[in-house]
Amino acid sequence: MKIVLLGTGTPAPSLRRAGSSYLVDLGESVLLFDAGPGACRRLMEAGYRATDVTHMVFSHLHYDHCLDYAQLVLTRWDQGAGRIPELEVVGPAHTARMTGLLFDADGVFGPDLAARTRLEPSIQVYEARGGVRPRRGPAPAVREIGNGSVVEGAGWTLKAAAVPHAQPWLDCFGFRLDAPGGSFAYSGDCGPSRSFARLAGGGRRAGPHGLSGLGHRARPGMDAGRGRASRSGRDCRPRRGRDPRRQPPFRPDGRAGRARAPDRRNGRGLWRQRRLGRGPDGGPAVRPAVGGHTG
Repeated sequence: MKIVLLGTGTPAPSLRRAGSSYLVDLGESVLLFDAGPGACRRLMEAGYRATDVTHMVFSHLHYDHCLDYAQLVLTRWDQGAGRIPELEVVGPAHTARMTGLLFDADGVFGPDLAARTRLEPSIQVYEARGGVRPRRGPAPAVREIGNGSVVEGAGWTLKAAAVPHAQPWLDCFGFRLDAPGGSFAYSGDCGPSRSFARLAGGGRRAGPHGLSGLGHRARPGMDAGRGRASRSGRDCRPRRGRDPRRQPPFRPDGRAGRARAPDRRNGRGLWRQRRLGRGPDGGPAVRPAVGGHTG
């Protein structure tokens, strides 16, 4: 099992950190957990092609976790030239609708796909890549999941558990992937969660993605940055992997270290985290120094 952190960023634009995206390479299967902004570029920088990805797994559908989905599907379809299976997609409610709105004949990319499947020069390029007429558009195989869903793959098992984050507007899930090479747990953006702790407990690698909460005042159902990520990692008790409590705080520009206070004269600057004791859900409270949603 090989795990590559393609992106650990937040919705705040950054030249150093891509949006949330974790790649797990199991050899025969390559799973991508979330596809935030910049994930496809990071995929290439890590030595992978879009055609290498066999499964796309969404924890939830905040844009910083799914914005590069369209690029992944279209690049994989175009370069695959009909020689690879359709992408298998696992995600919460609305994943199928999002896919249809993007790739159906009357979808966002409908005219583009019509041109690429009917225009003779485009078909000739398709054939040069090994494709055989007629050329069909992309048709990702989408499976929408719920709490307790289990997905079986080639020698691996993916288990899902509902975790608190953006309900009731978005269904949000944490995952545990078990394979011969180890186990991997991914929490999306949730803070401490008993359901995720039960799911991930005892795993060889627990990877709570919770470093995106700087600038939030902690409240139920939302992540609150490094403190709550540490608590979530402690509850999961991973047997191997870096302790998230030892991670330096991240700043919106992607650099580690102590964040300086904003320039109050012009509103610019980086974020400052202040501890205020305990939040209403028992997690540490954080006072926002600069406003902005980081879900």
